[in-house]
Amino acid sequence: MLERTREIGTRIAVGARRRDILAQFVVEALTLSLGGGLIGILLGVAASTAIARLAHWSTLLSWTSILLAFGFSGLVGVFFGYYPARKAALLNPIEALRYE
Repeated sequence: MLERTREIGTRIAVGARRRDILAQFVVEALTLSLGGGLIGILLGVAASTAIARLAHWSTLLSWTSILLAFGFSGLVGVFFGYYPARKAALLNPIEALRYE
């Protein structure tokens, strides 16, 4: 958030509401975490399939575990995106624009 203080100050100065700033940060955090979760799931499925074929094992991929991992990824994104978003939404626009 610190590296984007000036941007946030500009948005607030031109009329962005606190909930707009909050929504921007939460959506960005959620998008990044769900994207990372999807990549992790794809890599996990690919790795387990490759290991199963190389070792001649049978594997069972559960949709429940995949959905749980994806949901947890989203939950982490919302949880760790909310605090910086709230802090950014409470910035004073004058101080934020002065920040270097």
